[in-house]
Amino acid sequence: MSSRFGGGLDSAVEKAFTRAAPKAAGTRMRYLVKQLKGTKAVAELLGVSQRTVERYVKDQIKKPRPDLAARMEREVKKRWQPQIKAKAREKAATTGGLVVDIHARMGYEAPIGSTDQDRIRHITVALPPRHAARILGAQEQGADEDRLRELTAEALREVYFQDNGRRAGSLDAVKINDLVNVDFQL
Repeated sequence: MSSRFGGGLDSAVEKAFTRAAPKAAGTRMRYLVKQLKGTKAVAELLGVSQRTVERYVKDQIKKPRPDLAARMEREVKKRWQPQIKAKAREKAATTGGLVVDIHARMGYEAPIGSTDQDRIRHITVALPPRHAARILGAQEQGADEDRLRELTAEALREVYFQDNGRRAGSLDAVKINDLVNVDFQL
């Protein structure tokens, strides 16, 4: 199961697809066999027997178990239209930026004398390309949920809380706790 931040980033990139990914089990399995160049590799990837993969390819089995269907969908989407995904990521990292819509309990570290009590906030903010590049780059390199949360919090600190240096200059760090929802758009 993908992380909430990683899954949100994946969903944002998938919106750039020019064609829908295959939906039927047989079509998905044939696509994976073609991509991985064999039924044995697909069987190992999905955790099923090679014979099961062959039966899906021949449309002898049409309805997979829910857990297998989810794995097939995830693996197909991971490989679907790689050039389109790369262009969408590149555009976000260089010119377009990234929009984050987050609903969570957020707190921050600030100097003594100011209030740093966390509270539930619902924030929608456009992050500039440099932050999009850091977040998307970290995800491509396999960053975990905590690192993606950290990078998003740093971006929110600079863009939303500090208003790009115009206020709250002494704010040290923003923390995202009790995440309700996060959604990204390119």
